[in-house]
Amino acid sequence: MSTALLAALALQTAPTPIEDLSWLAGYWLSCEGGREVSETWSDPRGGLMAGVTLTVGRSGRGSVEFTRIATVDGRLAFLAQPNGVPATTFPLAESSPSRAAFENPEHDFPQRVIYSREGDVLTGQIEGVANGQPQSMSWTYTAAPLNARCPD
Repeated sequence: MSTALLAALALQTAPTPIEDLSWLAGYWLSCEGGREVSETWSDPRGGLMAGVTLTVGRSGRGSVEFTRIATVDGRLAFLAQPNGVPATTFPLAESSPSRAAFENPEHDFPQRVIYSREGDVLTGQIEGVANGQPQSMSWTYTAAPLNARCPD
């Protein structure tokens, strides 16, 4: 086998280092639809990134989702734990310098979690099939100072 072919195969199978997702780190704020959603991501350290999303609806009541990105079974994965339920694991399916898609086809909904960043704008998207129909939801966040709030 040629050296070039071996090098290409090694690149294809090499796990993505968590530092490649450092573009996700920061405090992100969305003030759309009469609700406030903040998503905070740590920088990569100790082999993981920790995240928390706080949503405050029109009623003033909040909900929280704890997330993390860590190595599971030898590859990066997004682990979501909304409202205290056990975590669901979504292994990394694809990544680029400003986009990451995580996928778990066995999960009820969503089956995919996608993050992308363009400058100071972060987009989070979930998609999959629910009740036999394709579904998709997305959130657009803007980089903000830590603990910034939406204007009243």
